[in-house]
Amino acid sequence: MNRIPALLCSILLAASAGWRATAQEADPPAEAVEDIVVTARRIEGPMWEIRRGDATLILVGSIDGLSRDMDWRTEALTTAVERADRVLFPVQGRASLADLGRVIWRARTLTRLPEGRTTADYLPPELEARLERVTGEGPSRTSLLLLSAELMERGGYARRERPVSDVVRRAARTNRKPAEPVGTLRGDEIIDRVLTTPPERYLDCMERAVTAAELGEAEGERRAEAWRRRRVAEVLASPLDQAVSACSYWVVMGQGPALEALWGQAVDQALAEGGTTVAIAPLRLLAQPGGLLDRLEAQGLEPLGPDWRPQPPAEAPGGAPIS
Repeated sequence: MNRIPALLCSILLAASAGWRATAQEADPPAEAVEDIVVTARRIEGPMWEIRRGDATLILVGSIDGLSRDMDWRTEALTTAVERADRVLFPVQGRASLADLGRVIWRARTLTRLPEGRTTADYLPPELEARLERVTGEGPSRTSLLLLSAELMERGGYARRERPVSDVVRRAARTNRKPAEPVGTLRGDEIIDRVLTTPPERYLDCMERAVTAAELGEAEGERRAEAWRRRRVAEVLASPLDQAVSACSYWVVMGQGPALEALWGQAVDQALAEGGTTVAIAPLRLLAQPGGLLDRLEAQGLEPLGPDWRPQPPAEAPGGAPIS
């Protein structure tokens, strides 16, 4: 596969568009908030409602790699955006033409391992053997950045995906709603980190990506169905979802705490401003242990929506866990 994977390219392409909604509508009357919440509860996919005083925050947990062909209802989500006061999107990259040119110029660095090296030089022997069984080839010279993306596609990550944020973005633009990302990243910063990150940083990513690939495309279908039906713990336990997380820009580049801080600040501000905010946030960031939902609950707030915590193992009559 001769392409730059979604890890980098999707950020740069979104950044080059540079879209941001700025026009505003008159605020809906206070009694419309109940209608928004009721409408949002019909959304397929995990959603939580948090209230503080006269502020209502609707958090929609998104995942990457959902197929464009997946059948899920978006009308309720679009309607909720139409009636909200503002919309928040995930972090947006901002790239210049010079940044995109630099990606093209350094394409070999992004797509190939250092000269004379193969995956066998970086992966433990057992993992290398598993990789070769999955691909049916010997040690690869493909960069671990690109190879991990190929493996996740074997595990059901859709190449032609349909991001949840795209549905919301169109609705916000059509209805001229105030909308903005929770933060931005400069294209040159992204490129510098990707180019200077050693292959060793991808070891956990590769182990999880190989596991997802071994399970095949059916794993992607199981993950997508669990997301659509709001089975949050099942989504987070999915080997494909764990691979997507481990191979993300934020994790590989060690920027996870920065992402959590950006979302924490954005949520605090939304709950302080009043009105109704619809926010499209990464599901794992919301629902992982110690994540944003746990943080809100610790503040005395009540996230209303599907249970996000893993269920404890069932116990046998004698009290021992059932394995």
